[in-house]
Amino acid sequence: MKYTVISKGDEKSNEIMNDLNDRLFSHGFSFDEEKPDIVISVGGDGTLLYAFQTYRHRLQETAFVGVHTGHLGFYADWVPSEIEKLVKAIVTMEKEVVEYPLLEVVIQFDDGKRNESYLALNEGTIKTKEGTFVMDVEINGELFERFRGDGLCISTPSGSTAYNKALGGAIIHPSLASIQIAEMASINNRVFRTIGSPLILPSHHYCDLKPVTGDEFVIGIDHLSFEQGNVRSIRCQVAKEKIRFARYKPFPFWDRVKASFIGE
Repeated sequence: MKYTVISKGDEKSNEIMNDLNDRLFSHGFSFDEEKPDIVISVGGDGTLLYAFQTYRHRLQETAFVGVHTGHLGFYADWVPSEIEKLVKAIVTMEKEVVEYPLLEVVIQFDDGKRNESYLALNEGTIKTKEGTFVMDVEINGELFERFRGDGLCISTPSGSTAYNKALGGAIIHPSLASIQIAEMASINNRVFRTIGSPLILPSHHYCDLKPVTGDEFVIGIDHLSFEQGNVRSIRCQVAKEKIRFARYKPFPFWDRVKASFIGE
């Protein structure tokens, strides 16, 4: 089996990365950065997001494993003290593959001919570069509302525990193929109104965001952020692709939520 290890880059994570490399190599596994069967992320959720974006072109062939070395590792099954157990599990056990839904974000530009497509494991965010963010929100081709505020966050079920949760969104189990739209500081008064509540769309629905004032935005895709001009519309929907996690021990989703936010 071919594997690679991606480290957060701090001393502790690098030590674990080197330890994993030594152990897996001694068991006859092949290190392959280009076409790995398993990607082991050592760090926090940001490291796993980086690993996902690095191998988003191999989602059908590659499974991910997380080792948590930070303060909060929602995607990580393992901690540094369990490295020996992890290697033993990889060597001797048949992995269970668990799939999580992803978000597809497609930006259509003013010329109507060019578009760019992205996948997000956690969320996509759209904010204006300056002034008030004004965007028509269409659901399945029908105008739902004209949003005014700081921006919008569109999250996956697994990403519902991240920025979406901070915005007051619901936590959604990853078995539900859906996306969630959460508002950032919406403007609501006797003149301007928004729904004022997160919206959860199923996999057969899509959302189009169409600029009303301006066409330059700051767009976030997971840990990535970039400025984009000449935007005509942004389509958000559940992606056809899914991320695959290699599980060698049970760690139910609600146990992850409890461990991350409530504790023992």
